[in-house]
Amino acid sequence: MAAGLAGSKSLFFIGLKQIGPSTMVVKTDLCAFSEFRIYPGHGIKFVRRDGQPVNLGSTKVRSLLTKSGKKSNKLQWTQAWRKLNKKGNEASATRKKQRKTVRIVRGIAGMSADAFKAKRKPVTAKPKKSNAATDAALKEVKGRKTNTGGGKGNVTQGGGGNASVPKLQKKHN
Repeated sequence: MAAGLAGSKSLFFIGLKQIGPSTMVVKTDLCAFSEFRIYPGHGIKFVRRDGQPVNLGSTKVRSLLTKSGKKSNKLQWTQAWRKLNKKGNEASATRKKQRKTVRIVRGIAGMSADAFKAKRKPVTAKPKKSNAATDAALKEVKGRKTNTGGGKGNVTQGGGGNASVPKLQKKHN
């Protein structure tokens, strides 16, 4: 008869699906100081003077809270310090999008925005007026350069003897 019951049990569970191994749910508390999990059978329940019970993870935490009077956000190993100093949440942190600044031109002192834009437009380059005198002067300068040898290197300074003068002094004099 036991074999018959085992067979009926397996028929009963055919339609159900089991998702992963079955896990036991354990109720955990958080430490009031360090914010670590306190599992059943661990930790200390401390009752404050005002009558409020506080769950503490260990005697280390109890002594820091009661005897030393330390603050949890001053100790680096506590979760409060990590939250305060933005540690450990790189996955959730996304870069903030910067807004593009939009320029809006408004009318100023009775001047409309269109008139203001027209006034602010850069002046386009005016066509060059060819002047006969300037053209002649430019031709004369070009002619002088070609007659002397056409370069900076051939021009002598101060009456000969370039060999003793270094290159840098030659350029800057």
